[in-house]
Amino acid sequence: MNTKVILENTPDTSLINNTLNKIDYSDTYATTNHLDSLEKITNMIFANFPNWVTIMMKFRNTIVKIFDLKTQKPSDYNTDFKVGGYIGYFKIYEIMSNEIILGANDKHLNFRVSVFNSQELTYNIKVSTIVQYNKRWGKIYMTIVKPFHQLIVKKMVRNACKNSNTRISN
Repeated sequence: MNTKVILENTPDTSLINNTLNKIDYSDTYATTNHLDSLEKITNMIFANFPNWVTIMMKFRNTIVKIFDLKTQKPSDYNTDFKVGGYIGYFKIYEIMSNEIILGANDKHLNFRVSVFNSQELTYNIKVSTIVQYNKRWGKIYMTIVKPFHQLIVKKMVRNACKNSNTRISN
């Protein structure tokens, strides 16, 4: 089965639209119908990065450490599936029946990621990222990492879909 991931607008009904004071950058990747729970699909996307992404993150951390940005797991890190727990690198901010909000805050920017089940017949799983720049450095940083972010998120959503229970629609 060929797994398709498309770029589209952030869903209007998504909680993510109200999680930051302003949105300086956003993207949404949508994929085919899933039969898995949002918890499972969120873990499939964000809990286990491919080796090449892990290598890129180590490289990123080596560089941004110079600028005193976060590079280590926080002191409250835990893998409990509840608000305040973490999936991969990202803290869980909200859990609803149709959406999970993850993210992180740092000196240069804050971001949130939503895994949203839109209940549509096709492309129902929508993974949205929003970013709020805190300083000019946030905009510079995002300009540099945006192409990598887009490549990584699209690939991780595609991989999760390939490994999940999906139903094929016409």
